[in-house]
Amino acid sequence: MSSMPPPPKMSGIGLASPSGNTANPSRASNIRTAYSTPSSSNISSIYQTPPPTNLSSTPTRTTGKTAAVHSTAKASSTSSSVSTSYEAFAPRTAEQRARLTRIAALTAGPCFTEDSKEECSEEIITLSSAMCPPKSSDMKNNTHSSEMYSTPMEQAISQTLNQTIHATNNLTNLIKHTASLRLALQASLNIAEDVSQRHADLLRHSGELSAAAERLQHEEQVLTHRAEEIGMPLKHYDAVDRIGVLVGVLFKEGGRVVVRGIAKLHVDNTEEFVHILEEIDEAVEFFGESGGGAEVYGRPGSSGGKNDRRRIERQFDPSASGSVEYYRRACALQDAALELLRVGVADRISQTSTQIQDALNLPKVPIAADKLEASLVYTRFHGISKRSNALITIARKRLEALGSDSVAAASYDELLTLCRNTYCGARETLLTTTVRSHMNILKERHGLVGMTRLASVFLIRLCTVETALYLDFFGNSEKRRQPSKMESGEGKDANEKNEGGNSAEENHAEGFPGTVLKRLGSTSSHSGAAALASQILSEDATYREAEFQSMLGALCSALHRTIRRGLVSVLDLDVLCQVVSVLREERSAANSSPTTLAAARAVSGVIQDAQERLIFCANTALHKEVVRFKASAGDLNYPGKLLGEKPKAAIVVEDEGEAKEGSELASKEAVEAKATAFDPNDAVAAQLRVYESWFPPMRSVLRILSKIFRVVEPRVFEDIALQSVQSCTKSLKDGSVHILRNSGQIHADLFLVKHLLILREQLSPFDIQLRSVERQLDFSEAGKAVTRFLANRNRRLFSMSTENALVTLLREGVSVQESSVDSKRDLEDCLRSACNDFIEHTSSSLLGPIAGFVDQCKNAVGSATVSTDVLIKAPFMNAGVVKGVFIKASENLDRELDNTTKQMNLYLENTATQNILLKPVVRKMTRSLEEAKRFIGDVPDEENGWDAELRAEVLRLSESFEAMVKTVSSKQGAR
Repeated sequence: MSSMPPPPKMSGIGLASPSGNTANPSRASNIRTAYSTPSSSNISSIYQTPPPTNLSSTPTRTTGKTAAVHSTAKASSTSSSVSTSYEAFAPRTAEQRARLTRIAALTAGPCFTEDSKEECSEEIITLSSAMCPPKSSDMKNNTHSSEMYSTPMEQAISQTLNQTIHATNNLTNLIKHTASLRLALQASLNIAEDVSQRHADLLRHSGELSAAAERLQHEEQVLTHRAEEIGMPLKHYDAVDRIGVLVGVLFKEGGRVVVRGIAKLHVDNTEEFVHILEEIDEAVEFFGESGGGAEVYGRPGSSGGKNDRRRIERQFDPSASGSVEYYRRACALQDAALELLRVGVADRISQTSTQIQDALNLPKVPIAADKLEASLVYTRFHGISKRSNALITIARKRLEALGSDSVAAASYDELLTLCRNTYCGARETLLTTTVRSHMNILKERHGLVGMTRLASVFLIRLCTVETALYLDFFGNSEKRRQPSKMESGEGKDANEKNEGGNSAEENHAEGFPGTVLKRLGSTSSHSGAAALASQILSEDATYREAEFQSMLGALCSALHRTIRRGLVSVLDLDVLCQVVSVLREERSAANSSPTTLAAARAVSGVIQDAQERLIFCANTALHKEVVRFKASAGDLNYPGKLLGEKPKAAIVVEDEGEAKEGSELASKEAVEAKATAFDPNDAVAAQLRVYESWFPPMRSVLRILSKIFRVVEPRVFEDIALQSVQSCTKSLKDGSVHILRNSGQIHADLFLVKHLLILREQLSPFDIQLRSVERQLDFSEAGKAVTRFLANRNRRLFSMSTENALVTLLREGVSVQESSVDSKRDLEDCLRSACNDFIEHTSSSLLGPIAGFVDQCKNAVGSATVSTDVLIKAPFMNAGVVKGVFIKASENLDRELDNTTKQMNLYLENTATQNILLKPVVRKMTRSLEEAKRFIGDVPDEENGWDAELRAEVLRLSESFEAMVKTVSSKQGAR
């Protein structure tokens, strides 16, 4: 085994012989043919070893061992032809055999020896045959040995020798088979390495090709963009030259003359017309911005509007560049194209309005309000609304696409403004006469208050219908939403319900027969208008445009015009308050829908006028009935008015107008007095009698304040209440002075207390502070300031600083004085003072001479600085005089108590109020009696006629007097 040659090396696809000699060219060609496939022919040619030039010239040296080995190999190869494969014991599947066949076809090579050239020339060794074990030759050897040796010993030796040879041959075959496997594996590894190297080269080349492709694509894009930039001006030049004929514009004499003709393009062909507009706008943008045409001729549609357009058409500069001249032409084309839109919208609206005026004889003959919606004023405009909206939509979309900063956008903006102004002017011309006529009819039939409500409802409906028509012309149909089935069903039910509830006369008065608007404008009366507004509106805010809102405001101004004429002549506060209340309700209804904001603004203006008139009439009434009030004998007839005597005229006036108003007021009060005296058991009549017993200024103040409360603004009401309460308090004080002279002290005190309590009680529901700050200019130092100004010769009149002489004169000569006014506090102070006066006067009246006695004692004690001898020896401290004082006071007490109780019951109906006033009176009387007892106790017996018995009698009279007062007070409190 050690003498065997090394395994042969692989050369190309073929296998070298063990002796190192290469195969002949024919065998090599057969091997290449066997191991070459269509996919690997190029690769196998690279690894193919070129054939030797001369095989016979190469000497072959073969030793004995080598020859033996070759012979042995030849024998083994002969015997291997009958050997079995492993597939007999472990058969392979067809898929495995096919896979092995493909691997063998790609990788395996032949194995042959020099001694068996002829056999191997026809035999091809594959990978599957190489992996099979060598074939066995035991049968031949056994037969041959059995023939040579006949003796058993020789046969045994021969058999052993044969077995050894057979084992050696098997080992040799295995070694050769292993060598062939190694060579095949090495060939496969070489092929795999070469394939990997070629794959890497392929990836590298692919990356280079991809980068080159990207670079070429980028260059192609850059070149395409440059080509487009180069060709863009040509496109715009071609567009200007081509579109002129389509829009009816020809440029003659080199562009000097612009001739207008009939356009071949129709605006109804939307797609083509929009495409032409886009090309014209792009040309205007290009030549205006890039070509500098806007700098030479100005932006079309800028500040000058149409004048700029005419200037562009007139001017022609032969020295101007081509882009500037084509900018002028592009502007002319844009004017011609937009002229088609203007003719289709604005001129059509004007023509339709003129036809309607001729057919209905407007504005000379107004249309009846109940026939307005079915007249030509609406039907003809609805007929042209669809086409007009389509054309306006084209202009609006172009304006949105261009943007506000675009050179070509101003022309579209001018066109849309012209269309809106034309539409609004036509609608205002058609409707103004009818609206004003209807307002006058409502005023004549229903008066000012009824007309206010019905006219507001009419205007709300008119605004809603006009908004729907305006959106049909100028609205964005993409943002409009259709009413849902539920909304449609609710609107239908509301219509049926309203038609069943309203009479024909009410519908005629409101102006729209069968309308969904309810009569008398409550919160739910405008549900129909709200439903209609919800149907025509969603996100479309076109109706908010200034031109349309101005037109609606002009139509709604008829309400302001009619009501204002009626307000000027109204003096009744009740009517004015009703007008303001009705208008507020209608304004709330108008503000609930975005379509009726113009009506809400008009109603707000009328409310302001009505409030101004109401404030003026209220101030006038307060000034006449409170500030300038002059009481008559009947007004000051207290307690006669409380006892049921008929009051006389409450106001004494001087001029004729005031006399007329005074007579009207007196007649009204007489009627009210007659009505109240009709049924004495009626609670309302009793309350009215109490109301009539109030002092006229206070009655006027409370009546006026109660009427204007919540009708005027809170600040205005508080200011009026502040001034009226001050004037009323002053009138009550003056009336108390007159009653004091006519009826006595107790009546004057109770009169003032009664009315001040009523005034405070009636003002509390208003919840107002009655506070203000009054500012007045004080000119008391003006004379001195002028003197210093004239004496100063170095005064600076034109100095722009604080040292200016005029500024110094104003600062030193005029000052502002602020004073805080609190009418509620003044009212409380006045009431407190009145109560204190009543307590003081009533206690003095009930005490009678006792009060004078106590005052004399206090005066005597106050003047005596050394001792009490003056009091002891005073004549009024004589025992008989003092006893007479107490006896006289006790005799008059019953009468005075009855009179006081009676008068308090007459003036003050509330028992609690009477007790509140009586308690301080009793306390004051008790203190006075205690002081009288103290002064009597200070006089010793045997002085000034005093003794123990007389002192006891006087004290008994004092205690009896005090007990009577407390008894009456307790009885009054028990009530």
